Amino acid sequence: MSLPPLVEPAAELTVDEVRRYSRHLIIPDVGMDGQKRLKNARVLCVGAGGLGSPALMYLAAAGVGTLGIIEFDEVDESNLQRQIIHSQSDIGRSKADSAKDTVLGINPLVQVNLHKERLESSNVMDIFSQYDLIVDGTDNFATRYLVNDACVLLGKPYVWGSIYRFDGQASVFWSEHGPCYRCLYPEPPPPGMVPSCAEGGVLGVLCASIGSIQVNEAIKLLAGFGEPLLGRLMIYDALEMSYRQVKVRKDPDCAICGENPTVTELIDYDAFCGVVSEEAQEAAAGSTITPAQLKEWIDGDEKIDLIDVREPNEFEIVSIPGARLIPKNEFLMGTALQDLPQDRKIVLNCKTGVRSAEVLAVLKNAGFSDAVHVGGGVIGWVNQIEPEKPIY
Repeated sequence: MSLPPLVEPAAELTVDEVRRYSRHLIIPDVGMDGQKRLKNARVLCVGAGGLGSPALMYLAAAGVGTLGIIEFDEVDESNLQRQIIHSQSDIGRSKADSAKDTVLGINPLVQVNLHKERLESSNVMDIFSQYDLIVDGTDNFATRYLVNDACVLLGKPYVWGSIYRFDGQASVFWSEHGPCYRCLYPEPPPPGMVPSCAEGGVLGVLCASIGSIQVNEAIKLLAGFGEPLLGRLMIYDALEMSYRQVKVRKDPDCAICGENPTVTELIDYDAFCGVVSEEAQEAAAGSTITPAQLKEWIDGDEKIDLIDVREPNEFEIVSIPGARLIPKNEFLMGTALQDLPQDRKIVLNCKTGVRSAEVLAVLKNAGFSDAVHVGGGVIGWVNQIEPEKPIY
């Protein structure tokens, strides 16, 4: 579906701009008019991480006049494998500041607006209203639904992308002309069902593949040429090096953009998506110990069975001394239960405490009433007990 240009053209291009964007200007579909529209455009990137890095860099290079960056996090060494907008010297810096420096290094003609805060229901409408187009580079479901609902309520288009291990997805959502994210995914997956990139990993270069698709779609929308991915989901498999498309139709029963919407204002998205299931929260209440408590038990030769419920490749990177590996899925399938000891207290741990809480709920239901899990997981253990060990 062809759409009209999203923004009006700027009055003119300077001599410097003509030189800089000359390879755009000689493309008939872009030309002077399209480049002037890019100059006049205001685009917000949600996140300056894996997807935000290539998106911001290519949007700046393309000549988008105003770039907004909403990002509250700091640069960590583990980011550098994929978040190419940051460098070694940026570790510990604000990601927003680091991203701004890189953007201006690529194109000093761009105006960069920083929003150094967490995107929440309380600020999203005010921030989004300042921009023509949103590029969503978030990595959690709560923020994805927040971005979608705010865009629907404001009538704004946004370009969505998602990455995990070797797989990527991208699409354009604009409820005034087609489906929204809820039309594709009406409900979030159950808590713990879909691992995050921090838990499952992501091939670094996949970010560039999906991020560049997002920028391609953004430029088409802003300048008004080509066929945007509206109503189409692009699925990329880096292992097979294949692309395929799935049609996405507007759902007349969609909760927010349907004929009779039930979501007419922003909601509690953390509660809607449930980072940890209610069952896991109940199991963890009163059955969570600190890394310091675990250290005391280990030093005191307490009769415990310390079980790590992560995946083998994670266990290989770093583990708590004395822990044995039984991946979470074996508990969910029930195969691990028959080999658990009855004469020792079971202590569960994972990376941060989310997966171990879910397994704890399984054990409580199976009759292991005195089982506990380590709040903060391996990350908490390394930070508090063995800081010389690596954190991934």
